[in-house]
Amino acid sequence: MGAPTWVWVATVAAIVGLLAFDYFFHVRKAHTPTLKEAATWSALYVAIALLFGVGVLIIGGGTMGGEYFAGYITEKALSVDNLFVFLIIITSFRVPREDQQKVLLFGITFSLIARTGFIFVGAALINTFAWVFYLFGLILLLTAGNMLKPDDDSDKENFVVRLARKMFHVSEHYDGDKLFTMENGKRILTPMLLVMVAIGGTDILFALDSIPAIFGLTQNVYLVFTATAFSLLGLRQLYFLLDGLLDRLIFLSYGLAAILAFIGVKLVLHALHENNVPFINDGDPVQVVEISTGLSLSVILGVLVVTVVASLFSKRGRAKNAIANARRHAAAYLDSEYTSDPAERERIHNALLAERDLIISLGPEYLQMAREETPLMELLERALASHTAAVERGEASSAGPPKILREE
Repeated sequence: MGAPTWVWVATVAAIVGLLAFDYFFHVRKAHTPTLKEAATWSALYVAIALLFGVGVLIIGGGTMGGEYFAGYITEKALSVDNLFVFLIIITSFRVPREDQQKVLLFGITFSLIARTGFIFVGAALINTFAWVFYLFGLILLLTAGNMLKPDDDSDKENFVVRLARKMFHVSEHYDGDKLFTMENGKRILTPMLLVMVAIGGTDILFALDSIPAIFGLTQNVYLVFTATAFSLLGLRQLYFLLDGLLDRLIFLSYGLAAILAFIGVKLVLHALHENNVPFINDGDPVQVVEISTGLSLSVILGVLVVTVVASLFSKRGRAKNAIANARRHAAAYLDSEYTSDPAERERIHNALLAERDLIISLGPEYLQMAREETPLMELLERALASHTAAVERGEASSAGPPKILREE
């Protein structure tokens, strides 16, 4: 299984300890993490993953170290892409800001359990059937193609959530972070349980491309497990650190599609090299070039750097990010249940002002793009009216939400 039993036990205990620490010291009491808190803990978890990789490099050698880092970087990039879907789910369910940490930690814990199961199933299949590499390669190539298609967010609730809504009575409002509440003398579900089901269900789909991808980089089950686990730890903090920047990474999906396609080709080449399928080359191995771990790591890093830098320097990306954030912040500002923290409402208000200034600074082309967003216009007009009323009641400062998108 890639490591002695005692190493597995120690590693699993350490990971469980980190998750328990997160729960008891960070999310047990509902609160909105500050940017400093999110940055500090994100950096700490990345440092732990990197130090572990250095240990693998020293103890296991260059090949094992390279496989771990290639797997970790790929899984981390895929987990960031998953944050887009988490953001959509959390926004569509109107999860209160203070409780979002607990929802994310549940999603991470469920993800780790589910992916561990997938890892051992995948390892068993690989050890039993060599042709599984063909299947994994095909899955990644199909996933890469699907990532290039336009996103369709029209159906944000998965089948399990729709079924739960039909079978059980669900409250329209949250009751803190409780999963059940009392309404008219009856015990019913809260939306908090549904959002956890939604995140858990979508994460199973994420694993269908995530696990084949890392098996394409290493077949060492211990490295697969640790790279996957460390990529998930700290994802909660990363969500708040990247808050407001996720939509700006407009080319990330293209980069991830290229990486998954590259790994898919690598898997197919490996399958050909180990071939025993009767109808391919009469069941004999095919002499093909295999892609080294060093080349894999270089390609993965290179593609990620190019796509992230291109996204950050793209004016269109900045405009789309500002428009998406303005829409999200305006909806949150109008939602009385979104937060009970006055400081968080002030943060949302200031974010709206910053997005106003950014869109103006990008020029007439992108200002017009914002004006053509009819739902956004309606939201901002309502946010403006709400803030004006709050100023009159003495509940907010005199600076109003953005008026940028209306023709002067």
